[in-house]
Amino acid sequence: MTIIKVSNISAEVEWKEIKNVHLTIYPPDARIHVSAPIRMTEEAVRLFLITKISWINQRVSQVLDQNRQTPREYVSGENHYFKGQRYRLKVLYHHAPAKVEIQGNEFIKLYVREGTTKERRAEVLREWYRSEFKSILPPLIAKWECILGVKVNKWEVKQMRTLWGSCNHNMRNVIFNLELIKKPVQCIEYIVVHELLHIKVRLHNEEYTTLLTQYFPNWKQLKEELNEFVV
Repeated sequence: MTIIKVSNISAEVEWKEIKNVHLTIYPPDARIHVSAPIRMTEEAVRLFLITKISWINQRVSQVLDQNRQTPREYVSGENHYFKGQRYRLKVLYHHAPAKVEIQGNEFIKLYVREGTTKERRAEVLREWYRSEFKSILPPLIAKWECILGVKVNKWEVKQMRTLWGSCNHNMRNVIFNLELIKKPVQCIEYIVVHELLHIKVRLHNEEYTTLLTQYFPNWKQLKEELNEFVV
């Protein structure tokens, strides 16, 4: 990995066996990442970044503005997301174990005991997200194991900072970012395909991109949607 500085930006550059150059701005800290074909020189990458300066600065501002929002307090009225839809949080007090329920298309109802701390309310909601995510992943994994002709050894859900998923090609172990449960189901399915395909093809090379396009033609649109911001 090489860091190239241009004007007011610093971009990390990774050379791969790919056909075209790819530029991505990752939330939450607006990390600038360039995937460049192995044949592309460092100077060519620098010139590419210069042509994209205006766009880069705009996207960096958008990502950072998103993360300057007021920190979540887990109180009634806050907006929270589930499978791509925005819900308003409704905190309700009861004398029973904490739980979470969906009310129609408008509310996420968080039941806790009176006096429950913000941290505990956050934990209850997070574990509900985890449970929901783990319930929708198995059929998607099974579906694409069959289509791609691969077999996952182990999969798990973790909170990750910059990746939507990862795959250990040799061990056939896959990790999915818990934040995905807040995105539309089609975006979740795209990441399932993206990671399972790495069992077949380890690198993001031309073979990988060709297969991904063959199996999931609208993957570029979904990738862009995923990287807009973390909700």
